[in-house]
Amino acid sequence: MSEAFEISDEEQSYEQYGLNDNPFPYSPVPADDPEIYCGQEHVTEKVSSTVSTVLSTGRSRHLVVTGKYGNGKSHTLKYTRSLVRDRDDVVVGYVAQPGEGFLDIYHEFMYDLGFDRVQDIAYEYMASVASEITDKDPSGPEEMREMVNNGEVLLSELVPPTVKRLSEVTRFADFARALVHMVYEDTNLYAWQWITGEGIRYEQRKEMEIHTALDDDTMGVRAFTAMKKALLDLNYTAVFVLVDEFESISRLSAKKEQSTLNSIRHLMDQNSDGLCILFGCAPEVWQEVMSEYHAFSERIGEEVSLRPLTDEDVYELIEEYLMTERETATEGISPFTGDGMELILGRSQGNIRQILSLCSRMLDSAAAEGEDTVDSEFVEQELERS
Repeated sequence: MSEAFEISDEEQSYEQYGLNDNPFPYSPVPADDPEIYCGQEHVTEKVSSTVSTVLSTGRSRHLVVTGKYGNGKSHTLKYTRSLVRDRDDVVVGYVAQPGEGFLDIYHEFMYDLGFDRVQDIAYEYMASVASEITDKDPSGPEEMREMVNNGEVLLSELVPPTVKRLSEVTRFADFARALVHMVYEDTNLYAWQWITGEGIRYEQRKEMEIHTALDDDTMGVRAFTAMKKALLDLNYTAVFVLVDEFESISRLSAKKEQSTLNSIRHLMDQNSDGLCILFGCAPEVWQEVMSEYHAFSERIGEEVSLRPLTDEDVYELIEEYLMTERETATEGISPFTGDGMELILGRSQGNIRQILSLCSRMLDSAAAEGEDTVDSEFVEQELERS
């Protein structure tokens, strides 16, 4: 019988390298709010230009970021989200992959915003109406919520004009009713389920006076457009949608793929202002889309490609990661040596995901074995073990 493996919660020490911890991710999947961006200058310039144009002019603009698996598409989108999300005048949602159609994209976008954020938007809209029709002037959703809870304003007086204005702005009365019902404790869950496209029973819709089901791509486009119109009416500048792994549409049936692309095209056509969509897509799939679906690809028109990192890029990236855990102001890639990094580069072929994974593994093994450096001999030894 083999010996039982040991489990321990004892932390590995990296003091010998002047590090507080292993700075490299064990699972090299981009964090939701990455602190380090390992992209390339031509990519950052194109993304910055796209985002800045939307923010400065309010006009819609879209971009496709292409790159092989592990070259940083997800990292690029998530880093963009972390920067844009800090602004008070935008709403940004990340979609991990497009699913089975546009309704799934819409659903994931709304879920990334979250229940609390959408409820705040409902209170914020109500606050803007209250400022116009009452002697109250709530500064935002929190103050509006307090006024409602304290009885300073009555929902019975405020809801009808809010629904009326929202219906006029969005041209979608059912969406207006659902958004306003986000402020009611007894129906906000039903409202949330309807708004996100989860589907609710007829009796639940009837309770909120909602007559339609949000259950297909066409309704998803209509609901998304309604949300964007409501936000722009509140003086938001733009809505950003970051759609990752767009290449997965190639796994859909031809009919579903075309339906998804047509829905996104309709969304772009109906929203010439205040919308920015960034796609992350494998280059071969994007080339296929460009050649077969001209009506869709022409709406975007811009593409920027991530390339495998150069040696110089990798050295800079490794140093940035090490600096996040260094106890001193040491510079360079120590404890990694130049010849050790050459082997890591050769194995990874410049693929960011593999580079980070190998660096994490090598550093852990070196610390466990008491090695002073991660040189070529040690890296080769570890690679042979795998």
